[in-house]
Amino acid sequence: MTVTPEARTTSREQIALTEQHSAHNYHPLPVVVASAEGVTVTDVEGREYLDFLAGYSALNFGHRHPELIRAAQRQLGRVTLTSRAFHHDQLGPFCAELAELVGKDTVLPMNTGAEAVETGIKVARKWGYDVKGVPADQATIVVAHGNFHGRTTTIVGFSDDAEARDGFGPFGPGFRSAPYGDAAALAAAVDDTTVAVLIEPIQGEAGVVVPPPDYLPEVRRICTERGTLLILDEIQSGLGRTGRTFAAEHSGVVPDMYLLGKALGGGVVPVSAVVADHDVLGVIGPGQHGSTFGGNPLAAAVGRAVVALLASGRPQRKAAAMGEILHSELRGLIGQGVTAVRGAGLWAGIDIDPAIGTGREISEALLAEGILVKDTHGSTIRLAPPLVVTEAEIRRAVAALATVLKERR
Repeated sequence: MTVTPEARTTSREQIALTEQHSAHNYHPLPVVVASAEGVTVTDVEGREYLDFLAGYSALNFGHRHPELIRAAQRQLGRVTLTSRAFHHDQLGPFCAELAELVGKDTVLPMNTGAEAVETGIKVARKWGYDVKGVPADQATIVVAHGNFHGRTTTIVGFSDDAEARDGFGPFGPGFRSAPYGDAAALAAAVDDTTVAVLIEPIQGEAGVVVPPPDYLPEVRRICTERGTLLILDEIQSGLGRTGRTFAAEHSGVVPDMYLLGKALGGGVVPVSAVVADHDVLGVIGPGQHGSTFGGNPLAAAVGRAVVALLASGRPQRKAAAMGEILHSELRGLIGQGVTAVRGAGLWAGIDIDPAIGTGREISEALLAEGILVKDTHGSTIRLAPPLVVTEAEIRRAVAALATVLKERR
């Protein structure tokens, strides 16, 4: 039986159809989005909500940003895919413009964030063997407790999140984990076989955990002294989210390799990239890595529009200014059902008093108030509104949270 969108017009019907025919690898909130613009989404019944998740930062510039949509529409009328078997006229400009924004000289484009992480792992190992001189098949990479870098079997193999990891082994060797924020422990995990340290400058899935101010600079120093690459996963934290182009800028740290994704596609198409200097990415040769869709014309065209937005500096300045308001408002809820607030720019992890409710319960209550957020790890919720959010929308969302907390106390 063919089911047209028009045949399923209510949220209940749409959810039932999804539950019947899609794998249950997500547990979404009971809202069915039919259209969106900027910070606002509208469900199939016409109810409007403020989207304060923004696709885990994939929608940093809001839903259907006009400049990004125009770029996609122009490219849709020309060519969408060639594969990397041939050149196309968007790839070179995209790589050059992204490299200039980042301050590196070489870009390896992929599609998803997890692909960028997998690519970074492969490049680091190849660099370790070819440049550092690590014996074959002995390369190690140091990661952090509480990390989230994706859901491939390689990546969940070095996760300490039982939900992400359990049931998917056996896992490959080559990873060591140290407590996040503890530079001394990380230093102890680095040895002559270590080809890279792979960390998030702010841990998103763990609850928007910000490390101590001296952590990233100390990690940078350790990597430099020990001759190992520093790889920063800025897939969620980067591209304007924290009020800077990259979260690491708050610490004055420049890694050897950036892993980018999510917002790089502007919420239009999946786009990710590994960005480093040629002495690192140059170790990969033809046939050693690739992707049919990586760097495709449509993705590159949208990515160029994203880079142009960021090159103007406007999204970063907006995130910084609105972030001050967001965090000021949220701190006012501490002691009123909130036990802690963390984050930077337009990114916040909010710990709810467990006596009041779980993160899921608070998220469901906020849904009823017209605010979309996401829970993580027990009683923590995350806020990550698009960078186009207004002061009025921030105050409305925090007021809704205050109302939910007051009603449950």
